[in-house]
Amino acid sequence: MSDKELKTSIDGLSVGMYVTRLERPWLETPFPLQGVHIESEKDIAMLRRYTSYVYVDTARGPSPSHEFWITDHDQLQLQEREDLPIEVFKSKPDNEYTKLKKCFYEIKCSFEQEFRDAKEIQKKVNSSLKKILHDLQKGKSLDIELVKQGVEATVSSIIRNPSAFALLIQIEKSDEYIYSHALGTSVWCAQFGRHLGLDKNDINNLALGGMLLDIGKMKLPKALLYKKDALSPEECKLTQTHVEHSVQILAKSKSVDPSVLSMVATHHERANGIGYPQGLKNDSIPIFGRIGGIIDSYDAMTTQKPYSDIVYTPHEAIHELYQCRNTIFQEELIEQFIQTVGLYPTGSLVECNSGEVGIVLEVNDLKRLFPTLMVILDKDKLPVEEFKKINLSKQENFSLKVKKGLPYGAYGIKMEQLFL
Repeated sequence: MSDKELKTSIDGLSVGMYVTRLERPWLETPFPLQGVHIESEKDIAMLRRYTSYVYVDTARGPSPSHEFWITDHDQLQLQEREDLPIEVFKSKPDNEYTKLKKCFYEIKCSFEQEFRDAKEIQKKVNSSLKKILHDLQKGKSLDIELVKQGVEATVSSIIRNPSAFALLIQIEKSDEYIYSHALGTSVWCAQFGRHLGLDKNDINNLALGGMLLDIGKMKLPKALLYKKDALSPEECKLTQTHVEHSVQILAKSKSVDPSVLSMVATHHERANGIGYPQGLKNDSIPIFGRIGGIIDSYDAMTTQKPYSDIVYTPHEAIHELYQCRNTIFQEELIEQFIQTVGLYPTGSLVECNSGEVGIVLEVNDLKRLFPTLMVILDKDKLPVEEFKKINLSKQENFSLKVKKGLPYGAYGIKMEQLFL
């Protein structure tokens, strides 16, 4: 997304403009989780029903006339309108992520090509990660340069095409939670950074922080890390000390960026102050820490843990996060993360309105309810003779749609065996 966003009155819109944000979450409108390219006056009329002003990306379409630009003073006057509920007009200040936007990334490689390359990168990263964590358990120092090499290769892949690694971490999870969670969190951090338009150096730092969020757990008793029963209150309290251990480990390395250190130190803080270790609230939590908290929670929900058999599907985890907006997580960042991964994230098992079953391969940036699928079962839930790839956003009249998300293992499907 371009960093050239203009806040404009709804009256300033015209056909051809590209709307990136509204005054309310996309989920509360008929345009869920996507920007709007205005193609007709009907689009403007629909937007007018749900918002009084919008943000227009002038890099993707025409710019509104200057007289329609909105200042903070103008915003107060908008609240006097009576044709929309007052909640619609609550002014939200620009967030830190809007100031971080520096780049717009396009797909540079096909999914098929990047998937092959990403598999090789993943093998090397997993090998390095196991060595690093094993060394820490043995009391050795952190080889930060080895971690950075793996993270930077992963980020480069995600910048070229974000879908390949997103699918990989769903179908090739390690049997050991701590490895899967470290890589998964790093990948989603890179995905989020790419979506937010951070420059590559910032994405590298965000993904590095994601990889190292729980590195302090290597200082905890091994029996605690792999305990299969629910943790006692005392054990939960002991587990929370991993944050302090992580900071101590990273502080010994002079080449760790301060943003990474603060992210690791604050990723368990929560917007309403119920987090730990400091009980920070809202903007007192650094933005990388807020992002880390969201992604740490998302990946934890979708990854098998030693002490719990409950694993959320990506679709279920997205809904769970949305319920937490404006309570434990910042609403704007939750919405941006959902825009990153879509309602049915890559790797989701879904059923279409035709009865066919498929796996989400790629999320459509503009039409997130219409991803690209690989269909594996026909309408009678029988295996198809040959897997077929369908881009739902290019179907005539959008007749084929995702009906619902499915749990892992539905209809006996083992995704890890489909991509051998």
